[in-house]
Amino acid sequence: MFYDTETNAHGMAHDPFKAIVAPRPIGWIGTKGRDGIRNLSPYSFFNAVGDRPKMIMFSSSGRKDSLRNVEETGVFTASFVSRSLMDRMNESSAAVAYETDEFELAGLTPAAGRIVDAPFVGEAVAALECRVTKVLTLPDTDGNDTDSHAVFGQVVGIHIADEVIRDGRFDLAAADPIMRLGYMDYAGIGPIFELKRPSQRT
Repeated sequence: MFYDTETNAHGMAHDPFKAIVAPRPIGWIGTKGRDGIRNLSPYSFFNAVGDRPKMIMFSSSGRKDSLRNVEETGVFTASFVSRSLMDRMNESSAAVAYETDEFELAGLTPAAGRIVDAPFVGEAVAALECRVTKVLTLPDTDGNDTDSHAVFGQVVGIHIADEVIRDGRFDLAAADPIMRLGYMDYAGIGPIFELKRPSQRT
């Protein structure tokens, strides 16, 4: 089949776009407004985008509280979502009033960043502290602003729980990440295997 995305006439029960671009890591973004109110929200448009320096991004569909807070303060955190935290991550995704603290809503511990003034999930096996480098409202092909807003951040601090450090590496099998698929689907990781690049095979 083929369909153009302007008409979006795919004929399916649900739009398959996000199922095709999958799996996607979950950015569990922690922020705090200038008024001190904490916010925690999961974003599936999230990834690492550079390592010299270390950079990540998340994208908000619509102007949500996380976006408001990063624009006000210039900092955020991203906590790692393990399978054991899946239900509480889901709880934190509820559409609630700005004044609602999602850490309290989901029964999570707000841990204070050491470098940035933003909270992260104390129960997470890893978390990144970030300073915002750029916020972009994404344009379409006609140059018109969309309602998608990308936040880029430089990672300035990294927290890792001792129990997921094995043989000098961050052990993903022990960390047990959950990833976002399409629709309401999620997945964990399967067997981990190593695949050397062609230049490393000789």
